[in-house]
Amino acid sequence: MNLNQLTIIQAHQGLIKKEFTSQELTEAVFDAIKKKDKDIHAYLTITQDSALKQAKKADLKIKSGEEIGILEGIPVAIKDNILVKGVKCTAASKILANYIASYDATVVKKLKAAGAIIIGKTNLDEFAMGSSTENSAFGPTKNPNDLKRVPGGSSGGSAAAVKADECIYALGSDTGGSIRQPASFCGVVGLKPTYGAVSRYGLMAMASSLDQIGPITKTVEDCQIVFEAIKGQDGFDSTSLDVPSIARNDKIKSLRIGLPKEYFIKGLDPEVEKIIRKAISFYQKQGAEITEVSLPHAEYALACYYIIMPSEVSANLARYDGIKYGLCEHGENLLDVYLKSRQRGFGDEARRRIMLGTYTLSAGYYDAYYLKAQKVRSLIKQDFDRAFEKVDVIMAPVAPTPAFKLGEKTADPLQMYLSDIYTISINLAGLPAVSIPCGKMGDLPVGLQIIGDYFDDEKILAIAGL
Repeated sequence: MNLNQLTIIQAHQGLIKKEFTSQELTEAVFDAIKKKDKDIHAYLTITQDSALKQAKKADLKIKSGEEIGILEGIPVAIKDNILVKGVKCTAASKILANYIASYDATVVKKLKAAGAIIIGKTNLDEFAMGSSTENSAFGPTKNPNDLKRVPGGSSGGSAAAVKADECIYALGSDTGGSIRQPASFCGVVGLKPTYGAVSRYGLMAMASSLDQIGPITKTVEDCQIVFEAIKGQDGFDSTSLDVPSIARNDKIKSLRIGLPKEYFIKGLDPEVEKIIRKAISFYQKQGAEITEVSLPHAEYALACYYIIMPSEVSANLARYDGIKYGLCEHGENLLDVYLKSRQRGFGDEARRRIMLGTYTLSAGYYDAYYLKAQKVRSLIKQDFDRAFEKVDVIMAPVAPTPAFKLGEKTADPLQMYLSDIYTISINLAGLPAVSIPCGKMGDLPVGLQIIGDYFDDEKILAIAGL
């Protein structure tokens, strides 16, 4: 038995039955990292010593006959923009190359309290800005299904680590599709929770009104377990809320599924569409009612997102000035220090978005761009509100294509941005959505996106697990 290939449920059962120890499970994961990660590059930091110490504690608890929680003694990888106290947290940027986190993110605190074993920090696009994990200052991550292709982004390291069995599960963050798109490209399960369902405290802010932490797992059942562990209100995050638990409904017969007509148009790979429609037909055969819905403002989502997100980026990244922490380049005066530190610390994509955001927030342009984009955002949200009056869930592709080749879209940022065309409107509206593997184009996985109404996180997971 390869222990690193187990799911959370299987690992938990094995631990309580004493078929293996947490130390053996953790060592199996580190062995997989040693064998595979030189090719995949899913990790930026490995925390082997502290992980093995934690594993020993879990083993002592099991040995003494104490009851253990479902995540206790099980290895998890954390995206490197989520703080783990005492561990390097770089956000894959040179400007934070040697930054050591001084506190735990709330989600990390919750996982530690649950006895989870943190084994390392995963690669990402710099400050989570990208759709391919090629924007990392420390080199790209590769797709375990095909090393010549991207794993998606920005949580590409987390998705690749789960797919390659270099961890049992992982955490990522999703601002415009950064959990769902890599989950689709790698062939794993990824949940973007309702905005506010999971605390963002300790997540390096990119776009605060869009960011959300969520799980990336091998199965839907595992995704549900991790979501239960990390969700809930947090005093350190004023946007967080308690998510009501609902009874799982495994009946498909009364289910109403909406297909947005604006998502099944030119630009969607015909083979991807075929796979998605086949997956949806499974639910139809079980008795679900399929209805076409309209999201008329979906065509403006990309433009709207690329005004709001860079605006928030420019404000959030202003703190990285070379003075308080991180990279500091010497200069003749304070302004010189700022300029040199930021120029040398930030990569091309980060600088591009800072410049875009600064422009759209500047005097004379704020009303023309930022304010107008916020109004369009309200219209996008209203589209979803109207759709959910008719249907229980919406199903759609995650991305218009499967994983593309490394370097294929780096020269044209607009082509890269289009890979998130089916995911960003969900972040603009603050809704929950899950990506589940539903088929393959050759060796390349394709993900089905199931979108729910506000706080229907458990509902969409229940439907995804059918």
